[in-house]
Amino acid sequence: MFEYRLSEELGLKCLHLKGRIDSMSATEIQQQVNGLILAGERRFVTDFEEVNYISSAGLRIFLVAQKQLSKAGGEIILFKVPPDVLRVFKMSGFEQLFRIASSEEEIRSALQAEQPAVEVSSREIEGIPVQYLKREVEGGKLFAIGSQESLATSDYTEKDVIAVKPEDIQFGTGLAAIGDRYQDYKDFFGEAIVITRHLYFYPAAKRPAVDFMLYTQGDSSLEYKFLYGFGFNGDYKYILSFESPEGFTELSRLVKGWFALSEANILGVVFMAESKGLWGMNLKQIPLVENKPERGKDIFDSGNFSEWMNFPVEPSDMNNIVIGAGIAVRDRTALSAGTQPLIPGEQNFHIHACVFEKQPFNAHLQEFDKEMKRVLTELEVYKIQHILGQTRFSSGIVGLIELKE
Repeated sequence: MFEYRLSEELGLKCLHLKGRIDSMSATEIQQQVNGLILAGERRFVTDFEEVNYISSAGLRIFLVAQKQLSKAGGEIILFKVPPDVLRVFKMSGFEQLFRIASSEEEIRSALQAEQPAVEVSSREIEGIPVQYLKREVEGGKLFAIGSQESLATSDYTEKDVIAVKPEDIQFGTGLAAIGDRYQDYKDFFGEAIVITRHLYFYPAAKRPAVDFMLYTQGDSSLEYKFLYGFGFNGDYKYILSFESPEGFTELSRLVKGWFALSEANILGVVFMAESKGLWGMNLKQIPLVENKPERGKDIFDSGNFSEWMNFPVEPSDMNNIVIGAGIAVRDRTALSAGTQPLIPGEQNFHIHACVFEKQPFNAHLQEFDKEMKRVLTELEVYKIQHILGQTRFSSGIVGLIELKE
């Protein structure tokens, strides 16, 4: 007979197991382990004190989860493992892959030894517990790329294309593609995002797939082709991590919280988070003059909107990793005439996001750049969208750059 229960020990979730761990109980254990990971747990304890047997089918559950968590800076701590069960781990050569503890004091000591050397501050912002690092850096610079004036009327031509070198744009969003000749890339423009000088774009086509170009320092020949957009460069003033106590929080609430932390009027925002329902939109056609809508009405007209925009009315991409970049503003009226068009409608932010596969990620503040690079280069990416304020995230890590126009 197999039993389990969940508790919390030393600030960590603990999965208590009892009985046999074999092919018959493996599915149930797998569901519990996956549930903890999907709930955002990156480190948790598995109590084996009342386990009397484990087979290779059982071992595989913990091995797969441990490998998955280790990539995200997490782990499963094996607790009070009986000698007969520990012998199976050792015979399989798995004991070197796990932290094995026989007492709560061993776990406590290990956790204390891993406390970060830098000072991490904690506070509650908009009802959300936040940990953050504040850095003494200079402000960054925001710049527009091209113009959005021709978007609504689908009037872009080759003369509107702006070539941007990767060394000139650290982060950004817009409508972009990659290619040397206009005739070769004009049919591939789509929602785009620049993350640490790498470009990801989602062609506005019938069956789109994300394409991307990873920048290698020193490649002076590479150019990103934009119809419009914006970019920003600079260092993070704040790096913060959040985890919603309610299971999820909306993007609009997070944006409000960022301005409770920073006094800047414009923030460059870069984040990696776990989605609990994404509301977004992307173009289905490229707004070139040859695609111009008939009857003189623009692409946002009610008669044209569904043909031009993919705008789902239900949330999507539950539990996926989302990496986003864009800008947020405190006071729209304080923006210059050149910057105001970068913020659409009545919103106070403009953010594009890449949707990656479902995987745990490392939310340690000091690992932000390293972990973002891993996700960008190793995980499968499905789409890119302009995201809306209703989008929900359970947890994540955010870099904020205080920008000047």
